[in-house]
Amino acid sequence: MFESLLNALPVALQLGSLISLVVGTLIGIMIGALPGLNPVMAIALMLPLTYGFDPVIALGLVAGIYNGSMYGGSIPAILLNIPGTPAAIATTFDGYPMTRKGQGGLALKTACWSSAIGGIVSALALMTLAPMLAKVTLAFGPSEYFWVAIFGLVSIAVLVGKDISKGMLSALLGVIIGLVGVDAISGAERYTFGTLYLVGGFDLLIVLIGLYAVPPVLEMAEKRNASYFNADSFRVTAGDGSLGLVRRYWRTWTRSSVIGVCVGILPGAGGNLAALLSYNEAKRRAPDPETFGTGNPIGVAAAESGNSADNASAMIPSLTLGIPGNLIAALVLGALMIHGLQPGPQLFTRSPDVVFGFMWQLLLTAMLLLLLGGMVATRLFAQILRMPTALLVPTTLVLMAIGIYTVNGNVTDLYVMLSFGLIGYLLNRLAFPLAPVVLGVLLGPMAEQNLRLTMLISQNDWTVLFTRPISLGIIILLATILLSQLWKALRLRGHSSKRAS
Repeated sequence: MFESLLNALPVALQLGSLISLVVGTLIGIMIGALPGLNPVMAIALMLPLTYGFDPVIALGLVAGIYNGSMYGGSIPAILLNIPGTPAAIATTFDGYPMTRKGQGGLALKTACWSSAIGGIVSALALMTLAPMLAKVTLAFGPSEYFWVAIFGLVSIAVLVGKDISKGMLSALLGVIIGLVGVDAISGAERYTFGTLYLVGGFDLLIVLIGLYAVPPVLEMAEKRNASYFNADSFRVTAGDGSLGLVRRYWRTWTRSSVIGVCVGILPGAGGNLAALLSYNEAKRRAPDPETFGTGNPIGVAAAESGNSADNASAMIPSLTLGIPGNLIAALVLGALMIHGLQPGPQLFTRSPDVVFGFMWQLLLTAMLLLLLGGMVATRLFAQILRMPTALLVPTTLVLMAIGIYTVNGNVTDLYVMLSFGLIGYLLNRLAFPLAPVVLGVLLGPMAEQNLRLTMLISQNDWTVLFTRPISLGIIILLATILLSQLWKALRLRGHSSKRAS
């Protein structure tokens, strides 16, 4: 395997491949930075155009768009509090507060380096551990996926925000929103009220942009005569150099990258879960967890390295077993089949140059982020924020409307986006965290479907949920988080009662 990997390096470094990597990375950054557009849409539109290309060039474009868009999603998340991609939700928690504090340049540079490090670790894991990690994926059944979903829901609801009860209520609201549409197990319609539009459920992108993008725009409109940012907000000082970032964040990058790789090999989990779990773990281990959510750069580093570490590792079950880890991995399998290559174990013996060349391309595009990412973010997109709010508010609303309309070409989507925007604005006013709502939309249906599958397979034997070793391990982790938060709450209450006395 090592010899095949080395032999594929010249293939990945040929001129056509390098051009496709640079072009794909730039396209990916632009797509991630424009709310409403996503890498799945871009790759799906591009695949038919690559039919006449060499497979290595076609896969180079895919690798560039994939890694570039994951970082690109952090740009509007940091600058406008609008997640460019679903995986950038956690980046908004501290990225946008950093921009409001005049540290936008540092936030963008931290996101760029963190995305690159996460992508590099993920690509190295794909190169060296693919066959071994693929076996881990096979050990997960419906009961394990149920507990993974519950773990994600409960941990984010408990760890994000100061009030645990509000976090749990937000997560419950997200689960209710996620259950709208056709039941995946029985095929029955739920909560559609006879409306054809609701049969397919709410589009995640519309919910995401509505909840996260509209409220900050409304808050900007309230300060209509303000001009938030100037050129100094995006300057990076000498103390924020690359070596300084490495010394400061290497532990966070290591921990978050490992979490991202582990989540990536689980089919269907996704970079959004990896980012949120990485953020939660960074907050849990920090000596000053109360600063998270107010502009702590460690939160940006954890979220970005976590979601980018999911990229290449999601290809592990795809390339080794033919099981797509996410939608983009499924499109990569489609790209291989378009060029006459059959995904699975035989791919490594029949076309080693292509499959190992693709692994090198994922590594190279992650490195390209260090050269291209910061320049595009600070010299192009960051300048938008220097406009006065009288121009920034309508410009942002127009960009959101165009992005949402291009998804399905349906005007109703715009009204739904605005409705969720008003809900998000109200939740913000009442101090309810928004992250659990989005995670509820993502993980609620996943938890329900896998619970029902477990019951069908075990013939309603509930003990299966608690007896499998991996499920038991996840339950112990979940109990640890809940007990630690309960202990913190009791200690705070004890301190406050002493001060009162």
